[in-house]
Amino acid sequence: DTDEDEHVGIMLPNVIATLVTFLAVQYAARVPAMINFTAGTKVILRSCKTGKINRIYTSRKFIENANLQDLASELEKNVQLVYLEDLASRISIFAKLAGLMRSFYPVTHYRRLAKDISPDSPGVILFTSGSEGSPKGVVLSHSNALSNYAQVSCHINFTPQDIIFSCLPLFHTFGLNAGFLMPLFGGSKVFLYPTPLHYRLIPELIYELEATILFGSNTFFRAYARHAHPYDFHTLRYAVAGAEKLRDETQQTWMEKFGIRIFQGYGVTETSPVISVNTPMESKPGAVGRPVSKMEYYLEPVEGIEEGGRLFVKGPNVMLGYLLADTDGEIQAPESDRGLGWYDTGDIAKVDEDGYFYILGRAKRFAKIGGEMVSLTAVEELATKTWPGFNHAAVSLPDDKKGEKIILITDNKDALRKHIQEQIKKDKHGELYLPKKVLLTDELPVLGTGKTDYITLTQMAQKAEDEGTSWIKRLTSLVKNVGHADKNKQEEPASSDENATENVSDTETPEDNTETDTTLLPPENLEDNIDVTIRKEPEQEIDSEDK
Repeated sequence: DTDEDEHVGIMLPNVIATLVTFLAVQYAARVPAMINFTAGTKVILRSCKTGKINRIYTSRKFIENANLQDLASELEKNVQLVYLEDLASRISIFAKLAGLMRSFYPVTHYRRLAKDISPDSPGVILFTSGSEGSPKGVVLSHSNALSNYAQVSCHINFTPQDIIFSCLPLFHTFGLNAGFLMPLFGGSKVFLYPTPLHYRLIPELIYELEATILFGSNTFFRAYARHAHPYDFHTLRYAVAGAEKLRDETQQTWMEKFGIRIFQGYGVTETSPVISVNTPMESKPGAVGRPVSKMEYYLEPVEGIEEGGRLFVKGPNVMLGYLLADTDGEIQAPESDRGLGWYDTGDIAKVDEDGYFYILGRAKRFAKIGGEMVSLTAVEELATKTWPGFNHAAVSLPDDKKGEKIILITDNKDALRKHIQEQIKKDKHGELYLPKKVLLTDELPVLGTGKTDYITLTQMAQKAEDEGTSWIKRLTSLVKNVGHADKNKQEEPASSDENATENVSDTETPEDNTETDTTLLPPENLEDNIDVTIRKEPEQEIDSEDK
């Protein structure tokens, strides 16, 4: 029902059927496109349009168990959903017997019947919006995947004796390439688990399976450590972290509780994915390792950033290019001022004298305050030092006075702005690193890959900002009217919104005031230009002691 080289969507969880479908689509000279079923209807439809996808292979059982009936109904209005259960009913007994016989001579059968596929032709399409942008189709060739396996195997060897516990989603490059393809190329066994979020159960399964390699993100490693028995991970040879920065406290917890050193690596979807990785023989705290073999790089200076620069890379693992919404299916190859093949990672990095990479943050993850570039990642690290054991995220919003301002969001219900101010003074950082506000929330939103969802967090912060203005206006208007009532018996009409705004402006504090603690639970209703401490608890109270 499909044409050669057609892009075919696969929307399935971490199960054996997903991998069989993936390999079968490639065997038939079609290009599998992995669909992120957690992204929502709008994003999936945009991905299908960008990737020229007319058919998606999925499963009725999966749709039912994952409660995705509404999603499936919306998708069917625009693309054809092909259910594996229907395909299974069309496989005859003769076909099954023929498959069994061919399994004894797989190499001979493959060479006789497989299509003549170029190693530089598209092998898989992965859609990435990361945590900041709209969907883009990343086209990786067969050669990209094989090259990255060869690069990584020089540092981390996959053997037939290994058992990889793979729970990262297969629609993400870390889960697909590192969690499945690389072990497959190395002849290792792979145990697929449908979600990384079962923090209590996964350590027990790793113990029972005697798994030897585990991939994950800081978020997941931190959660596993809280629930695991000290002996659960005794068979692990490698625990490799990616997708987000590995925190020092997570590394320390794993070393103290399990005697295991987590090796931090660095990569992006566009590089299949590994760019650098720490190893048992070559590792530095805080670094993401040295670049893998055949990986070229250079740092481009960025205005306002004194240390490091924007990282560009080139190598056999760099993608064929992007599929973009406005390019009508034409692959846009990566390039820079130095020519074709150079990919702009969008990360600010530095390289030490031994060649180790240190990722300082996303280029977009910097706030420009008064002309100075401030790393939001550095603000998050300050928050982690201030309140260990909690999750924190920093975002930036526009600011009329200084261009941008930093908003810190944390799940520490006791967090106050003055606490992080004390840490800043202790570490001798500039006051620019002090967040304008601290928002409290029950938990920080994360993507299916374990990355912090900065889009949602920015929306939360903006909503708090927008709603806060009207809340303060009402409060100011109330205070103003009460003052007039006390001053004379005859009440004047309540002030208009314009008068309320003027009143707020009159009570603004100096720009450099650092004594204000503005916290919120949940993120709604606050104003940053009033010199008061605002806390929303079971009973709302306003503490004006800073005045």
